[in-house]
Amino acid sequence: MSNEIETSLLIIVLDVNPVQRIVKQETRILTQCLDSTIVFANAHLMQSSNNQLAMIACHSHGAKFLYPCEKPVEIRQIDGQYEKFTMVERTVRQQLQQVINEISMDKPLNGESLISGALTMALCYIARLEREKVAGQKLYSRILTITASNDSATQYMNYMNIFFTAQKMGVILDVCSLDQELTLLQQGCDITGGNYLKVPQLSGLLQYLLWIFLPDPSIRSKLVLPPPVKVDYRAACFCHQELIDIGYVCSVCLSTQYSKCLDLYL
Repeated sequence: MSNEIETSLLIIVLDVNPVQRIVKQETRILTQCLDSTIVFANAHLMQSSNNQLAMIACHSHGAKFLYPCEKPVEIRQIDGQYEKFTMVERTVRQQLQQVINEISMDKPLNGESLISGALTMALCYIARLEREKVAGQKLYSRILTITASNDSATQYMNYMNIFFTAQKMGVILDVCSLDQELTLLQQGCDITGGNYLKVPQLSGLLQYLLWIFLPDPSIRSKLVLPPPVKVDYRAACFCHQELIDIGYVCSVCLSTQYSKCLDLYL
């Protein structure tokens, strides 16, 4: 009989940028998304006492851990609710409120969300837990990104570094898009063996999270899931930060450029 301790680590990257199109149209969507995400996170913890959780919020100015946090506050347990569920819910809500208040005081939120920065933080967190794990512990890590932002070709190089680093570390990248198709993040899911889903209806977000993203990757092949989408593997021009069909690749840094861009350097 094996004495190995199997731990499933789920890191949720939540895009809370208020300039997202659907958030600007209806601000309560962000609250609905947060509620569904917290229920989903607690469902992951409920599957096993060994499961671990982390949540990161990202926006146009950076990213920050919501859970676990550096200075946890004293939280009173709600009668009839599991203590850990109360800790997750209260901590995430309080930390997110602090993030929004701090940024609103400094400068207005605008621009694209720094999802690549949040994913980098998640990979660093996984690497730290891998170093600190006890003998006989096996850590299975995955990252779920929930966003309604547009595809960002300006972060192309960062994304590629993240995708191949995650592949080397054995980390699964999942993506839940709330608004439109995300070409670059689709590539990350395909490279690491994760699931990608564009939510058909926001009202059913929690059901989609529990159905598609809650099961561990090891048992997903036994479930009836939506068929995988055709992945667009176009690269982004290093100069124009736009996806291109035909271009030139540098043999040194592997950056891709339009032919007209190459003429400028020659």
